[in-house]
Amino acid sequence: MALSRPSDHYDSVREAQARPDESIAQPRLSPVGYIRFFWRQLTSMRTALFLLLLLAVAAVPGSLVPQRTSDPNGVVQYFENNPTLAPVLDSVQAFDVYSSVWFSSIYILLFVSLVGCVIPRTAHHLKALRSMPPTTPARLERLESFSSVNAPGVTTADAISSARAILAKSGYRTVMFETARDSSVSAERGYLRETGNLVFHVSLIGVLISVGIGGGFGYSGQKVIVEGDSFANVLLSYDSFLPGRFFDDDSLAAYRLTLDDFDVTYEERNRNALGQATDYTASVTTFSPGSTSGIDHSIRVNDPLRLDGSDVYLLGNGYAPRITVRDGNGDIAYSQAVPFLPQDSNLTSLGVIKVPDALPVQLGMIGFLYPTAAPLPTGAFTSNFPDLLNPMLSLQVFTGDLKLTDGVYAIDTADLTEIAGRNADTASLQLKPGETAQLPGGVGSVTFENASPNAEADDFSESVSRFASLDFHRDPSQGWVLVFAILVLAGLLTSLFIPRRRVWVKVVDSADGVRLEYAGLARGEDPGLARAVDEVRERHSQKLGLG
Repeated sequence: MALSRPSDHYDSVREAQARPDESIAQPRLSPVGYIRFFWRQLTSMRTALFLLLLLAVAAVPGSLVPQRTSDPNGVVQYFENNPTLAPVLDSVQAFDVYSSVWFSSIYILLFVSLVGCVIPRTAHHLKALRSMPPTTPARLERLESFSSVNAPGVTTADAISSARAILAKSGYRTVMFETARDSSVSAERGYLRETGNLVFHVSLIGVLISVGIGGGFGYSGQKVIVEGDSFANVLLSYDSFLPGRFFDDDSLAAYRLTLDDFDVTYEERNRNALGQATDYTASVTTFSPGSTSGIDHSIRVNDPLRLDGSDVYLLGNGYAPRITVRDGNGDIAYSQAVPFLPQDSNLTSLGVIKVPDALPVQLGMIGFLYPTAAPLPTGAFTSNFPDLLNPMLSLQVFTGDLKLTDGVYAIDTADLTEIAGRNADTASLQLKPGETAQLPGGVGSVTFENASPNAEADDFSESVSRFASLDFHRDPSQGWVLVFAILVLAGLLTSLFIPRRRVWVKVVDSADGVRLEYAGLARGEDPGLARAVDEVRERHSQKLGLG
């Protein structure tokens, strides 16, 4: 007897694919349907979490390369050190990560996604808060943590009222149900869990908004100030200034700041840490408009000064030797303290001096300051300690058209004539504080001024002035960022540690009196559910005098 195959059997997958079931058809989405589909995908919690992770990853380049908003000098130095790579990174806005198009796109999408998640969930949660606990299931024995107790001599009214009182005292919302066979109490608690979840997401939106507002209306500016000099909070006084998108010059607070003293303490006893700085202190005096008396403050690393809504941070420091240059006519063409940039941990420092007003020729100088000068076998010098124990200034001198287009800390020597230095007939000039050297060719002289001329001849501890690099940062929303960050943490902890659970107590009439049934049901993981139901049963039994 031959076996026949069913009429719907296919011998192969290929044959099945060749004969599709035309009765099944996927509906075609309209443009509105596509918009609705993409909106649901964007506002899903999975997408929000992915965008949050993507935002964290997108912020990583900001910690790998210097940013113009926080370290403009570092960006310039990066271009000098990496002339090939830097333009490529700049083309993808790697030096402006937090204001770049791609970072802002992720930021905005995350904001929209969170708003789209929170609004419907908030409406659903408000509706759930107004609703009553669900009806008691017909068979509690099918639920988790079920248990029952026989209670002879206990009336249904007493059992129900005492159970409701116990549950209400434990923070449950309760409602009573009665049927022909039994009476029950339905209780529910843990709505604070969803409230905490919503607080977390709303606060996260608040952080995003606050950061955006702070970045738009705030600013960041840097200024190098030499001991004894003052700084007025006007736009032209800054060495570099990065305003927010909505910044207005009129929002700059009117104040003046003077750097009175910059003190550094160095390690001198521990040989393994010899010369390392143990403390930096910038002593400043601030003046308000119309005030003749100032207020003294101290600025330390990680201890900024709060001044009229701005934070003043100590970024760096170094030496600023005062140089006086007289031209060939004997007139003072230049006299000021010049910040020299530290090149190593012992503060061997590099500085540039430009004297365009010198006559008969312009003068340019590249100098090295050695706080504690020590000769090397090659004949060059280095500094073997960062403090002023044996300061010396070495200068290369050039003449010619300075052009003045290379910035403060650079000089183009390609078209200049070197009259003192390695490639000249005259060696580099070497000066100690208080000494003067004549320039070759009678073009003038240079003096390394002593900042403490009344000190003893071998005391150089105060012979060179210090400078401090200060960062003035204003963020009008940082207080709100702190508030929302605290709420984010509070909402997260609440959503993690407050369980959402339902508990039922049913009183069933029986021939021997009544039978009390207890059961619970958790929404999500709740390892404490069984213990909570047992506690309700024990307290209820004690209340009814069941032992």
